[in-house]
Amino acid sequence: MPHAVPGASSPLLELAVELDREDARPLAAQLADALRHAATVGQLRDGDRLPSTRVLARHLAVSRTVTAAAYEQLHAEGWIVGRHGSGTYVTTRPPGTRTPVAAAERAEQPSEESAVVLTPGVPWAEGIDRAAWRRAWRAAADAPPDDTPARPGLAEYREAVVEHLLRHRGLVVGGLGVDNVLATGGTTSAVAELAFAVLPRGASVAVEEPGYQRAVGALRTAGMRVVPAPVDHAGLVVEDVPRGVQAVYCSPAHQYPIGGRLPAERRIALVERARAEGWLIVEDDYDGELRYDVAPLPVLASLAPDVVVHLGTTSKILTPTLGVGWMLAPREVSAAVLEHRARSGTSPAPAGQRVLVELARHGDLGRHLRRLRRELSQRRALVVERLGAAGIEVFGDQAGAHVVLPLPDADTERRVVDAGREHGLVLDGLRRHHAGPQRWFGLALGYAACSRDDLVRALPLVARSCGGR
Repeated sequence: MPHAVPGASSPLLELAVELDREDARPLAAQLADALRHAATVGQLRDGDRLPSTRVLARHLAVSRTVTAAAYEQLHAEGWIVGRHGSGTYVTTRPPGTRTPVAAAERAEQPSEESAVVLTPGVPWAEGIDRAAWRRAWRAAADAPPDDTPARPGLAEYREAVVEHLLRHRGLVVGGLGVDNVLATGGTTSAVAELAFAVLPRGASVAVEEPGYQRAVGALRTAGMRVVPAPVDHAGLVVEDVPRGVQAVYCSPAHQYPIGGRLPAERRIALVERARAEGWLIVEDDYDGELRYDVAPLPVLASLAPDVVVHLGTTSKILTPTLGVGWMLAPREVSAAVLEHRARSGTSPAPAGQRVLVELARHGDLGRHLRRLRRELSQRRALVVERLGAAGIEVFGDQAGAHVVLPLPDADTERRVVDAGREHGLVLDGLRRHHAGPQRWFGLALGYAACSRDDLVRALPLVARSCGGR
């Protein structure tokens, strides 16, 4: 029977929960599944306060043991968190949404204008040449309005992507050429399309743990069963990928968030297992253009185009404003995605595609990437030098826009994040990057979002918060 579940202090929270006593699954498991689904699809939002286990049990007409067990499971998975003296709160949001912040918590956080953002996954947007940016938008606006959707993406955009992959990722797009490439709305959007179009509902997908939680959310929303695949300092541990999965999602060029680069022998082993066991490998190349020490290893798609779907995005190398990315996939996968788009009436928005075309056409994209690599390389060296001098360990490949500062346990991680907030710093603990029980503890420290002056001022505060000199 469906029950109305009011939040203990939130009149806005009224959720229908279906508990079937004829179901073989325990009631606690059913309740955990229902709340997890509600958080995934956005019925429960980050910051929503949940009722106590006692109140919830009374409204569902079940034992408090049932609600306590469900909360315990969700807490272990990172979906909810208990705050001493305050209650239990949802901590996860569906992909593509902004995080609402409870009023009491918002008052404790630095304002957006004054905060120094040191989180990963944020691009160096201040480095974009504003004159080139305006010129590209003006040129993009010269195109006449479209009267029909371009399901694969604009032809000129896909041609620009083929050239970009050749110049900046060393990937020769063979075979059908531009027809092998589809425009996407970004990585998370592409993962969702693959799940809906290619994988059977309920399929098991292995995702790096810790890893990119928006991909986890997109997969779960599409009805996939996400199973963790452990990583170490070199990236995905291939032999530990569970058997029986239909796909493996990984970031081999720069594992997110730990920062390792998957070595050649593991890449070969991954491809061999994929071919032997019928996997589809989803390669998230979110910042593969950003290496500072040596040329990156070839992308997996060049090694095994028959089993690899290669995903790229402009959100890390330029800005999320464009809202575009790309997918390079085997022919049957591309055909399934296009069929899904036609069936669902969706297609990637052309405006951002046109802007990227103009940036590439005039050489502005290449110039920006050269500036970006130079700037981020210098910032990384600064971070490693200053934190190392304070006795703080830093790890992660010489690539991308973040490093990892290891910490001994979850309590220390929370204290460091809280201390950073008190000093006007927005820090990111590794807890957020786990879909299950936390195994890695520390900070994923981004150095692209803030100015270099702010970074210099922030590093001593970070060092002291982490116990450095």
